[in-house]
Amino acid sequence: MTTAISVKNLSKSFGKVQALSGLDIEIPQGEAFCLLGPNGAGKSTAINLMLGLSKADSGTIQVFGHMPVSREAREMVGYAAQDTDFPPFLKVREIIRLVRSHFQNPLSEAELLDGFGLSDLADRYTGGFSGGERRRLSLALAFAGRGKVVFLDEPTVGLDAKSRRNFWDHTKSYVAEGGTVIVTTHHIDEIETLADRICLINNGKNQLSGTVHEIKNSLGQKRITLKCADLPELPYILNSKNQDGTITIDTSNADALVRILVQSGAEFSDLEIRSSTLEEALNAQTEISGE
Repeated sequence: MTTAISVKNLSKSFGKVQALSGLDIEIPQGEAFCLLGPNGAGKSTAINLMLGLSKADSGTIQVFGHMPVSREAREMVGYAAQDTDFPPFLKVREIIRLVRSHFQNPLSEAELLDGFGLSDLADRYTGGFSGGERRRLSLALAFAGRGKVVFLDEPTVGLDAKSRRNFWDHTKSYVAEGGTVIVTTHHIDEIETLADRICLINNGKNQLSGTVHEIKNSLGQKRITLKCADLPELPYILNSKNQDGTITIDTSNADALVRILVQSGAEFSDLEIRSSTLEEALNAQTEISGE
């Protein structure tokens, strides 16, 4: 399998602040990779280094075998920053043509206008654009060069529900055709929709990595909900609460707990068992690290 992005033992500091400390990431071609972490974890620093916008103190980065600052790497890469401004007296069509001219095999103008909901805006100046309109243009430009890898920093901030779905569909099609996407986002539904794999960064280091399913199961616990007027003492309870007669229990051994509950003879109803959600698992990991 071809490696799209290789990051080895990457470190970067800003004065006395250690932004990254020995970060290791391997991203294969044809994968949607979500880079997650609390504010200040080092996500933006890592992306800037992968893009060649900043220089590491130590460690190595390769983009399809090339240094990020090389011409070869930059011709393969698209990028949508979290905040993007455009010349206010240029039209959408003019900006798209300008960006397309920098690539050898770009997407067509029609593909970009239609694919990102920009057809009705094509001949409008960007100066009066809303945040969502600017965001749609920024995302279109990130994919314009038909690059092998696209970096997306909080890509759906400001988008309405329809535009988010269109973006998700476009991104999944791009990955299915062999493209590689590196996404930072705080939207759990977006992670679950797009991510083939997740890397959680904390304090400048890899804290956790795996598929969505693997991350959900990383806590090694399940959540039980039921209604019971007189709940007996039970083992394997990590946390519990009673809200309006509905009891929620986090347990390290759901099977054994339910078996003991049944054997106790206590009357209960509406029993439900589920695994931890992705959000619960990610929150637990940052709490473990002291964030």
